[in-house]
Amino acid sequence: MIKSHNADEKILRLLLSRLERISADSYWAHRASGVRGSLLKVVDAAVPSQNDNFEMLVKMGFDILEAAAREKTK
Repeated sequence: MIKSHNADEKILRLLLSRLERISADSYWAHRASGVRGSLLKVVDAAVPSQNDNFEMLVKMGFDILEAAAREKTK
């Protein structure tokens, strides 16, 4: 499956902004910070989707967002 560079960029921007918004009081804040830092390193790459860790990091980021949202609704 071929992804456009523009789509990758939109996903990264969305994910980075959402991970940044996780409350510092949340258990997930520290993990979100680590994934966010790794994603920022991927942004420095010419084509993020060609980075071996890109898909894994995106999945981890969305998993953290989901877990933080569940935590918040309890």
